[in-house]
Amino acid sequence: MLRDIIKIDEQLCNGCGNCIPGCPEGAIQLIDGKARLVSDLSCDGLGACLGKCPLGAIEIEKREAEPYNERAVMENIVKAGPNTILAHLKHLDDHGETEFLAQALDVLKEKGIDVPREKAVTEEAGGCGGGCPGSKIMEFARKESPASVKSTAGGAATVEQESELAQWPVQLHLLNPRAPYLKGSDLLLSADCVAHAVGNFHSRFLKGKTLAIACPKLDSGLDSYLEKLTAMIDESGINTLTVMIMEVPCCGGLIALAQKAAADAQRKIPVKKIMVSVRGEIMSEEWV
Repeated sequence: MLRDIIKIDEQLCNGCGNCIPGCPEGAIQLIDGKARLVSDLSCDGLGACLGKCPLGAIEIEKREAEPYNERAVMENIVKAGPNTILAHLKHLDDHGETEFLAQALDVLKEKGIDVPREKAVTEEAGGCGGGCPGSKIMEFARKESPASVKSTAGGAATVEQESELAQWPVQLHLLNPRAPYLKGSDLLLSADCVAHAVGNFHSRFLKGKTLAIACPKLDSGLDSYLEKLTAMIDESGINTLTVMIMEVPCCGGLIALAQKAAADAQRKIPVKKIMVSVRGEIMSEEWV
């Protein structure tokens, strides 16, 4: 797949690191005094980091980047030196990309490059770091226990609903569309406000599903949302896509994104639209 992706001119880069906070996916790290793209896997090609570079060392280029090929990426990674190799391995490990990590280690073994995996996993490469802890992939064991009943000081019984959240992160900008927990799952794409409006959101709608949240009005980079949703359908093989939106007009953009992704994807999956009132009532629920 030919797509946009960032390119860093190492000759121009002075290592200021201003671009790193501008990359929500944590794809850029400061290594050996230079900003480096650690992995194609996390770069959405939208160029959020471009305006942060005072020297214009970052640009967008169009090149083959999909389907992701770990061996091809490693050919470039090894040229950048051991610290970049370590950062790349840690990046894969942090995002739960065990298959790609195994392929990367195989390449290093074939080339006779000795880079201990445990160092890549437990240390910040070169002491620099730069990844986003909030985007680290985590999967939680689902709890089968029912809601617990507790008594307050006055004797009244209160019910505490267990969380049905089974993974992290949940914000669509931070979510890796190839995360292991997405494979073969039923995805719930929810507008940010929905969970605050619907009292039984966890037990009725989130249970048994993976979650992505977004706001079509306030979030930037909606094109990346379209690419990620399409990748979730084609590459992660999600089974169904349920979109929960509020009744307010600006929320309609989220269902439009979902329908466009479903239309663009090579695989065809069912899409359900659930509309919620500002008082948390379910106004409609239909397959679209």
